[in-house]
Amino acid sequence: MDLNNLLVEIRDRILYVTINRENKLNALNKLTLAELHDVITQSFQDDSVGGIIICGAGAKAFVAGADISEFADFNADEARELAREGQTKVFDVIQNSEKPIIAAINGFALGGGLELAMACHIRIASSTAKMGLPEVSLGLIPGYGGTQRLSQLIGRGRALEMILKADMISAEEAYRTGLVNHVVEPDNLIAKSEEILNKIMSRSPFAVGSAIRAVNAAYIEGENGFEAEITEFSNCFGSEDFKEGVSAFLEKRPAKFKGK
Repeated sequence: MDLNNLLVEIRDRILYVTINRENKLNALNKLTLAELHDVITQSFQDDSVGGIIICGAGAKAFVAGADISEFADFNADEARELAREGQTKVFDVIQNSEKPIIAAINGFALGGGLELAMACHIRIASSTAKMGLPEVSLGLIPGYGGTQRLSQLIGRGRALEMILKADMISAEEAYRTGLVNHVVEPDNLIAKSEEILNKIMSRSPFAVGSAIRAVNAAYIEGENGFEAEITEFSNCFGSEDFKEGVSAFLEKRPAKFKGK
């Protein structure tokens, strides 16, 4: 795949996706979003990929927002299409991935950058990272799911304060509120992400996908999360992974899952 704004590498079943616009602090533009869509969706069909780590190039930024120069002159209809396309083709795709996706937040994660991190299943932050949704300082609001996912992660009151004040918070504050799962020193960021992802990938891929779908169901309008859990739980009993997992447990040996 020819890519302009992403660096992509697969090692030991991990797909490393690096947003590579360091001179723009890895800001998201249309091309970057299109490439993210292509890379993520194609990984779903690639059996050599068990999980994904998303990071930003350089030491300064994960993603320091959307590329404002691309939409500064948009009208309301164009803005609606921008938000809808970004949400449905990138951010929702990441959230609903059955393969675990970790955001390795190596620096500024602002606006669309924080929204990208929040769409991932797990967030690991460098101790030097700064996070925020500064949109109201530009006369905007978050448009890539930020108002919804931030509220889900840290609660309505904290989310409103963070969005309305438009200030940045530290990695430690993000950890305290539940926005990120772990905070580590910069040199340990990728290693910590790999450690967590490798542990997840040692489990049943079939069950991991079922668990992601069941958890996500709680946040889908009209869905009954408890019913979704019952459905996913019962589906596991028909999988090869369930038979292998039970056999391995009874035989006191490591399981060899196939994701089926």
